[in-house]
Amino acid sequence: MKRIRVVVVDDSAYNRRAITKMLEELPGVQVVGYATNGEEGIRRVIDLTPDLVTLDLEMPRMDGFTMLRILMASTPVPTIVISSTSGDEKVFKALELGAVDFIAKPTTVISDELLKIQKDLHEKVQGVFKLNMARVQRRSEPVPQAVVEIPATPAAVSPASLDLVAIGSSTGGPPALQRIFSAFAEPLPVAIAIAQHMPPGFTTTFAERLNRLTGFEVREAKDGDELIPGRALLAPGGKNLIFVESGGKVVAQVIEPDAKYRYVPSVDAMFASLAEIYRKRMLAVVLTGMGNDGAQGVRQAKRYGAQVIAESEETAVVYGMPREAVATGLVDRVVPIDAMVREIVYRCGLMPRFG
Repeated sequence: MKRIRVVVVDDSAYNRRAITKMLEELPGVQVVGYATNGEEGIRRVIDLTPDLVTLDLEMPRMDGFTMLRILMASTPVPTIVISSTSGDEKVFKALELGAVDFIAKPTTVISDELLKIQKDLHEKVQGVFKLNMARVQRRSEPVPQAVVEIPATPAAVSPASLDLVAIGSSTGGPPALQRIFSAFAEPLPVAIAIAQHMPPGFTTTFAERLNRLTGFEVREAKDGDELIPGRALLAPGGKNLIFVESGGKVVAQVIEPDAKYRYVPSVDAMFASLAEIYRKRMLAVVLTGMGNDGAQGVRQAKRYGAQVIAESEETAVVYGMPREAVATGLVDRVVPIDAMVREIVYRCGLMPRFG
């Protein structure tokens, strides 16, 4: 198997050593160089042509954002941001610029606490060869403005009447979700639930970003939050989000992850809980991401008669989760991300399908 050659960019000597140590404990990974700022980082990437870059965002001379802009325009290379939770807004800016993923530093000070990210780092590095940089670049283009106008009178063309759209995503998911939500100047007459793999401390900011882009009310889910039309609830990072019926309402329960769920927030857990409630009135959507989270949830959703769509390999940054969903043989339609909004609106019975 080809070795993964990495350049580590961080202005902290301690961080560079710690990240290098963690990377080189992974078989097949070689740290071929390091840089202390973005300017030096660009030179290292050009000279060494690595397979992966790990990137700090705040550095002297040239910061990580400027480096990312230049790299994505001239020498695209998979880049993983390693940032503290205090920089959550900056992380999403980096993802928009083309970073493929991020890892949360447990502390902003020099400490052995940094070593706690080793498992997460290893998992994301192993996904490098599953990435398609052309798709990453495409998703780093500016998010389009709202473009879908919802007819005042439903078109009555959908396969079924829907009350809920449930979305699961992982690597490449934040830009994909931003593209979807930014297409709605006004909300659909359905509720939305989202499970995006993300660590603690970042989902509040991500929900706020989505909320600014769309006509939907988007919020990070809390215990007791009700699923209602026009509202989207985002699973909190590091927790699982499930739903129960209570007093004639469908409400959120934020729970500690069960050991059987490898990925958190779990798409499988969320899909399964919603399928029992909404049955044929549910649409499950599986977007880009590594691993197989969502596949079991798709089986559960179909068992209750829900509809299922998945993102196509053509546009998925990582065709892992969608591939596993499609492999169940239960997905109703596979569509590229740019057609996802129209497919959702069609299945809500609001307009005809085009294409």
